[in-house]
Amino acid sequence: MTFSIVAAVGDALGVAVASKFLAVGSVVPAVRLGVGAVATQAAANVAWKEQGLAHLAEGRTPEETVRLLVQADPGRAQRQLGVVTAGAQASYTGPECMDWAGGVVGRDESGGYAIQGNILVGERVVRDAERAWLDGAHLPLEHRLLSALLAGDRAGGDRRGRQSAAVYAMQPGAGYGHSGVLVDLRVDDHPDAVNELARLVDLGNLYFGSPTNVLPLEGALADEVRSRLRRLDREQEDLEEALSDWAGEVNLENRLSPGGIDARVLQVLREATAVEDISPWGDLERTGAEEAR
Repeated sequence: MTFSIVAAVGDALGVAVASKFLAVGSVVPAVRLGVGAVATQAAANVAWKEQGLAHLAEGRTPEETVRLLVQADPGRAQRQLGVVTAGAQASYTGPECMDWAGGVVGRDESGGYAIQGNILVGERVVRDAERAWLDGAHLPLEHRLLSALLAGDRAGGDRRGRQSAAVYAMQPGAGYGHSGVLVDLRVDDHPDAVNELARLVDLGNLYFGSPTNVLPLEGALADEVRSRLRRLDREQEDLEEALSDWAGEVNLENRLSPGGIDARVLQVLREATAVEDISPWGDLERTGAEEAR
């Protein structure tokens, strides 16, 4: 009842999934740093997640892991599975999964992927997802996974409709507090779940991403930022101290940069003060904000 992509890029691993099923993110994905990623779906066997990761941790390949899980499960004919490590990938679709059901696996210079789905409008769902994945080699993993999911959704996705979606990705040292979690977001019940997930991923990038387009805090821009911060009762003499105080309150501390202001932080500050933009930076800042997205 689902389509998903399991993928690896370098030491980063992730799963993105969508379905006409409540809270699909609570069922399908499993990721372990340094080991691999697994998606179990159709008549999902949730035990396959930990069992699959255990096989991979013992040094078995994705193909060997799929074979062992499938052979041991009497319900295998109605199961579907994707498994990826840094070096290999595999996908399985049981012969009794409801049409359309199937999957594709592949690898490019960046890493490998397994894309699979069942009860889909057709094969084009996984093929369009695959094309989006391959075309998105320039994107960070979480956005690349999302682009594949969006492409599958645009192709029709689950033929029964839309309800939930999720993306879970990890990379050593990434994320809040360097926890290794690049993104862990779910939309459990929404009529346009994949696009709602895209909105949440963008917010996640805003709150947990690093500075991307930093504008120097000097001249007219420094004056503007100081004025806007004063409207928010930040009266510190030191501009960077005032900016840090406000950014910490609104959870943007990850985007602070010495001597400058991230374009997306500036965008949020302008929205928070609701004052017409009189900055001479104009198009430069707006372009930077769009690039930062």
